[in-house]
Amino acid sequence: MNGMKMSTSVMWLCVMLCAGLFGCDTSGGEEEIKADVYEPVKVSKTNATKLYMHYMPWFEGKEYSGYWGSHWRMANKNPDNMDSEGKREIAAHYYPLIGPYDSGDPDVIAYHLLLMKYAGIDGVLIDWYGSHKVLDYAANLDNSNALIAALDTIGLNFGIVYEEYTAEKVETRKGITAIEAAQTDLLYMEENYFSNDRYITIEEEPLVLTFGPRFFRKADEWTEIFSVMEKKLKFLPLWNHGNLVGAANTAGEFSWIDFNYTLSELDKFYAKTNQGVTVGSIYPGFHDYYKEGGWGESYGYVRHLDGMTMRSTFDLAKDSNLQFLQLITWNDFGEGTMIEPTQEYEFLFLELIQEFSGVPYTKAELELVHTYYLKKKAHKGDPDAALKLREIFTLLNELEPAKAEQILKNL
Repeated sequence: MNGMKMSTSVMWLCVMLCAGLFGCDTSGGEEEIKADVYEPVKVSKTNATKLYMHYMPWFEGKEYSGYWGSHWRMANKNPDNMDSEGKREIAAHYYPLIGPYDSGDPDVIAYHLLLMKYAGIDGVLIDWYGSHKVLDYAANLDNSNALIAALDTIGLNFGIVYEEYTAEKVETRKGITAIEAAQTDLLYMEENYFSNDRYITIEEEPLVLTFGPRFFRKADEWTEIFSVMEKKLKFLPLWNHGNLVGAANTAGEFSWIDFNYTLSELDKFYAKTNQGVTVGSIYPGFHDYYKEGGWGESYGYVRHLDGMTMRSTFDLAKDSNLQFLQLITWNDFGEGTMIEPTQEYEFLFLELIQEFSGVPYTKAELELVHTYYLKKKAHKGDPDAALKLREIFTLLNELEPAKAEQILKNL
């Protein structure tokens, strides 16, 4: 375990202790934290296919950050408005099972990652807006790093999906070129992420995806951006965008949403034999809120079909013998691709992932994690409950759900 990884783990554990995720020693004494020797219990799976969850760290909630961020509001929604059942007005067709939240909330992070763990998900691919402190990029970076800090305790891995178009925004606000802005972002990854033992690698090279590219659309631009790097990357652009990065800079491609119900575009993409690393896509559907929310026109619509759409993407991926799959997405509520439990679908999509991954868990364990989260919020500020909640978290994380349930029943 390297020094950066150890210090990050200790920091997260300490923050969680003080935030009440595990509980605090209210007697005034110090509690021993053996983060440097802690090894999370791994989930057993019968399917060796790597499952990586695309994760949005961009939500701000009023209780935690003091305001509702734009991804809950878009242009015309106000989460302070509630209906008769307490449901807040958000810019989405679907509603989180825990309600709108803050991506930096340690309780939310633990809830999300425990659910992923019990579903057999191997890691998260973080939708990353760069390292520069402009617009809301700094908050996204802080939330990303809070998530990363928790991964060593939970036992999941991570990679970056770089939103390179942000470099243009940085250029106009910081007086540096867009190339320099992107180089700074890549160096930040190299210095802060790639040395982390939890970072996803393929053939010992760090995996970095880019959603596009949308701004840097010439190979020589990418050659210049990568010139500052010491380590060669497994760099994957979006499907059919490899020519914009250049063959020398591209290790493969990843797919996204196929708006054809026959999955013909995915089938065609998977059939290619000369594109290097292929990361396939699994998704439950697509039903964006952009037009209703005042953020432009809709991109399209893919029916969720009570899980049949996701089943179809899994079946095609299985038939294509793919090694790597990106689950699209954990929580893009604005596009209606969320796999995270919702009021409308509850745990359905995670249950389908459990079925594919071959973990020895079911909906019951997912419900238990949800109950744990609700108890955390209900007993906030209660020192006696905090001690029990710490024990429950530890049991859940060490894959002892039956023992955790017994304590939860008495809380």
